[in-house]
Amino acid sequence: MVNKSKSYAIAAHGNQKYGDKPYSYHLDKVTKILSSYGEQAQVIGYLHDVIEDTEINLLSIQNEFGNFIAEAVYVLTDEPGETRKDRKEKTYKKMKHVSGKYKLALIVKAADRLANIEACIDLNRFDKLEMYKKEHEIFKSAVYRKGLCEDIWKKIEILLKVF
Repeated sequence: MVNKSKSYAIAAHGNQKYGDKPYSYHLDKVTKILSSYGEQAQVIGYLHDVIEDTEINLLSIQNEFGNFIAEAVYVLTDEPGETRKDRKEKTYKKMKHVSGKYKLALIVKAADRLANIEACIDLNRFDKLEMYKKEHEIFKSAVYRKGLCEDIWKKIEILLKVF
């Protein structure tokens, strides 16, 4: 299922770029972080931006990967809004209420943030890193759950302090 989600996501993202790299660069980084969290986490990791950034809709994800994966991807999909601040505010409000088995989506979200922070450092995008620093407390208040992926959160905290 991981290979299927990777192929599906890469096809859906088409020629989209992550900076100057193919979008698969980002998806592979997120999924590598998720490797110790199991197959479902990796599948969601590959699909996490598909609804938000491509023409693929929730029903298509549901048909291909089932209801749980589709709902988890929906949790990770930004809500509509005029600005980044509007979108994130609505999305984080949604994430604050996530519980039960859907907390797996929050692990993916933390891995996504860690991958983005690491990419900022690797690709010298310190302007974007500053954006993540400014958003961090609001982001953490919506996504963090005690005892859930503490290893990822520890790396995020260290990188945001060091850089």
